[in-house]
Amino acid sequence: MGKVTGFMEFDRISEQNIPPQERLKNYKEFVLHLSDDEAKKQGARCMDCGIPFCTTGCPINNIIPDWNDLIYNQNWEEAIEVLHSTNNFPEFTGRICPAPCEAACTLNINDDAVGIKSIEHAIIDKAWENNWVKPLISTSKTNKKIAIVGSGPAGMAAAQQLARVGHAVTVYEKNDRIGGLLRYGIPDFKMEKTHIDRRVKQMEAEGVVFKVNQNIGENVKPEELTNNYDAVILAGGAEHPRDLPVPGRELNGVMFAMDFLPQQNKVVAGDKLQNQILATDKHVVVIGGGDTGSDCVGTSNRHHATSVTQFELMPQPPVKENKEMVWPNWPLKLRTSSSHEEGCERDWSVTTKSFVGENGKVKEIIAARVEWKDGKMVEVPNSEFTLKADLVLLAMGFVSPQQKMLDLFGVDKDQRGNVKASTEGKDAYITSKAKIFAAGDIRRGQSLVVWAIREGRQCARAVDEFLMGTSTLPR
Repeated sequence: MGKVTGFMEFDRISEQNIPPQERLKNYKEFVLHLSDDEAKKQGARCMDCGIPFCTTGCPINNIIPDWNDLIYNQNWEEAIEVLHSTNNFPEFTGRICPAPCEAACTLNINDDAVGIKSIEHAIIDKAWENNWVKPLISTSKTNKKIAIVGSGPAGMAAAQQLARVGHAVTVYEKNDRIGGLLRYGIPDFKMEKTHIDRRVKQMEAEGVVFKVNQNIGENVKPEELTNNYDAVILAGGAEHPRDLPVPGRELNGVMFAMDFLPQQNKVVAGDKLQNQILATDKHVVVIGGGDTGSDCVGTSNRHHATSVTQFELMPQPPVKENKEMVWPNWPLKLRTSSSHEEGCERDWSVTTKSFVGENGKVKEIIAARVEWKDGKMVEVPNSEFTLKADLVLLAMGFVSPQQKMLDLFGVDKDQRGNVKASTEGKDAYITSKAKIFAAGDIRRGQSLVVWAIREGRQCARAVDEFLMGTSTLPR
């Protein structure tokens, strides 16, 4: 794979970013994909390691060494075929996946991992530029109809797979545009929405029908789907956010991140919003240290906030992981996102005690330091402090899917409120209700886009087997 001695000859090559002072002027992507020569050198670093843990570190089991070798040999067109064989949407994962494959790279044991994500990004961008991404239209039809509820990465992946084996697929989306949280959860500066639009056009050519503004329980009844389709896939997201029930929570200016981020996506798309929530000239406090919190930081900086502070309840992770202890698993270590680089004060081991307001609007946040002893959080005595806060964004994760739709379909749920469905055996991905399946965050809980694509693909195979008795779709 690659060049036998490449990992000793070439250093890891990182993608270049447009400088912060420039990229903060707009909401466009700022990560520049590798040149052909840079990708060739990066592909050359892929070792002939014998057991490529990267393929198992990747949730969709991308055949990474193969396309690394193809890029080293500059066979780009075959590389996209190999990449597409496991991943329907590499333009999504090549931009927003945290790359667990790189953590599992054999070279990562004692050196810098191969830049797998950057090569994936370069392959799919070149494929679109050269018109190699074309609709794959089934030559025969099964006369089976499938409804998919939710058009995020799980729903889109399932829809494309099922359409390609001849089923009639209709996707129902409650929002006004297709894409789910890809569309209205991820800022455009991380992934521009033209990538979704191109895939939608491809899938429509393959026979998928998309219906927007279709809300189960409002203008679509569950029985309409169960009575009119041979199978139904529930592929919504885990959209119920974790709240922070402390004094002052009701104050104006204290809100969930997902009440803030989608508005900017809509504005970038050309919508005219009244009373958009803006961080302009405000002291912003983001509570939660994950990706959603980072997205709030980047968006607030583009709004020209006066200051941006991010709190995390857990202790600050180590700057570098102990690879001997954690490889090939995803390590706990300090991660600094591009949004943090643009400007943000980060603080760890902080608990929020209350919000203080004036005339119904938040003005301050009262917080305190905490320590973790024997797995329990203990407040540090006399550590309370106050911080200015005109806008507080709660980005502490998501606890479950919205329950109303699940109750309307009458499917069983697990202890966390997710749809209960196994991924194993002949009843894989099927719920407690006949012919109703579930995939993605609605089944597994809050997770990564790459996991959603995996579940959508596997659920598609399960549905195909359910309807036809057998399936040619990959597992």
